Amino acid sequence: MNFKGNIEETLLRLLKQEDTDGDKKITIEDKGPKAFTVDLFSEYAFAKAYTITTTYHLSNFLQELALEKALEKVDANIPLSKIEESPTTRVSRMIKDYFWDDLTRTLDAEGLRKSVGDDKAEDTTQRLYVPATDIEGIAYYGSIQDQFPHLEIIILPEDITPEYVKSINEAPGVLSLALQDGKGVPFVVPGGRFNEMYGWDSYFEGVGLLLNGRVDLAKAMVDNFCYQITHYGKILNANRSYYLTRTQPPFLSSFIHEVYEADPSVGKEWLASVLRVAIQEYETVWMQAPRLTENGLNRYYAQGIGIPPETEEGHFDDVLSAFAKNASRTGNDEESLSVKEYAKQYQSGAIQEPKLDTYFTHDRSLRESGHDTSWRLDDVCADLNVVDLNSLLYKYEIDFGYIIDTYFDGVFEGFHGAYWYTVAFERAERMDALMWNEEAGQYFDYNFKTGKQTNFESASNYFPLWAGLVGKERATKITKNLMRDLKEKGGVAGTSKRMYAEVPEEAVQRQWDYPNGWAPHQMIIWGGLKIHGLETELQELIYRWLWMITKNAVDYNGTIPEKYDVVACTHKVYAEYGNVGTEFDYITTSGFGWMNASYQYGLSILTLDLRNKLDLLVDPDVLF
Repeated sequence: MNFKGNIEETLLRLLKQEDTDGDKKITIEDKGPKAFTVDLFSEYAFAKAYTITTTYHLSNFLQELALEKALEKVDANIPLSKIEESPTTRVSRMIKDYFWDDLTRTLDAEGLRKSVGDDKAEDTTQRLYVPATDIEGIAYYGSIQDQFPHLEIIILPEDITPEYVKSINEAPGVLSLALQDGKGVPFVVPGGRFNEMYGWDSYFEGVGLLLNGRVDLAKAMVDNFCYQITHYGKILNANRSYYLTRTQPPFLSSFIHEVYEADPSVGKEWLASVLRVAIQEYETVWMQAPRLTENGLNRYYAQGIGIPPETEEGHFDDVLSAFAKNASRTGNDEESLSVKEYAKQYQSGAIQEPKLDTYFTHDRSLRESGHDTSWRLDDVCADLNVVDLNSLLYKYEIDFGYIIDTYFDGVFEGFHGAYWYTVAFERAERMDALMWNEEAGQYFDYNFKTGKQTNFESASNYFPLWAGLVGKERATKITKNLMRDLKEKGGVAGTSKRMYAEVPEEAVQRQWDYPNGWAPHQMIIWGGLKIHGLETELQELIYRWLWMITKNAVDYNGTIPEKYDVVACTHKVYAEYGNVGTEFDYITTSGFGWMNASYQYGLSILTLDLRNKLDLLVDPDVLF
């Protein structure tokens, strides 16, 4: 049976009756009758009155009408099976059939307006920065510039310094990415306000893409990573001008390995070329100061000068006010400075404050870690050998050894596979000596300035499970603590409730901390549990996370946001800039990049019995 009817008339009637709060969605917060009658037609064209009921089915009908309207149809033809589709099938289908394509961008003539013409530019001039070393890019963008009267093409200097990056903060723009045969190599963006290619987001998106058979897009993102390393010297936080001195958590070796194993037809020549660049990144970005510390372990360390320009207004007021008050007590001309004026003078260099310089080094490094922001790293990040980063670099070393042994007969451009295993073993020993806490049964970040572990309970402490750093006995011990400290109704929290309790009451909420949970943490932890055969905990944590996503999608018109409160199991998160992926009319056609990926990854592992329970939205606290 299919609904057949005029789209505009049906939309107006549906919204008038069921969208009582006028937000162009049908959710559990609307107070309509939750019963909408339409005519359904069989293949023999017989009409039958049918009443669509429940918030979920009504919102599905609204979404399907919107999809038909987007095809510029006048009349819709919608199968009842789509209106009453099971929740997990619908969410997964939308991700596969709509979301990935909607999040895909290119930086060529066809795609420039999507990636450059966004809301982050404060003037009418849009800017595209191109590396001095990218001869093909310079020629291509020069040839199309007259098609974009408000687009300025700027060639970057070969030596990109923090001073230069600060000098262009008032002229922000997009950084060019790879071209191939006169077309932009595609990439997937997170979504919403994040309309660029982000570092670690891209790897997790790639996991989802590979599960959905999109090797083309996953490979393209690896190629864009390699372009960034070749021309910008690093994988960028994102391809924005103010991120030129900042990288993000390293996942390239895993990305390469997974793309190649998903489709070896990409070729050994491609594998060799990207492996070469990944080793270059390892050696030049991570294994040199300032990101390599004297103890042989690594830290995040983002260079830069002044206040990070991408932060929302007022973000640093609490920090700056203390310095402004201190300046007012000196009795000089700064006596009456407001926070705004103090910040202005600090940015201009009129005020020199080394302690504030140090604070912003920590803050930039925290943002480089991807965990922006968290009390775990606030005002200390650059002094820490963090568990997550060193686990990821251990994984690089193991991946290099595996790829060289498996695909290059044990030797690749002078590197033997055995060398990389030795380097990884040495890192594991250092991590054991400085980060492992036998009494607590977990790894902790190590402050090399104080010579002490931080004892901060965080999801990032469990990256060693995924990296393969631990054996079964230690993995089992670690997992018991994970389930005790971080498990909440909706999955794994970013930090523990105990850590949250230690934060002063007046302190601002940090979005990467309790009670919030994030897709990359879930996916890393699931992968680690799977490696070690910890099936009971694996299935429970996947179910809890997917239940929360599914229930929110069912209740809130298909919403798939950036993050969740895993305690209240809601997408209504207001910390810092709020949530992304919640603002749309009628239907979300993109969700959010790594959240989409976590759904597909979780479903690929979840047992059939639990998936059936998930479709019924059985409460996880009833099951576990």
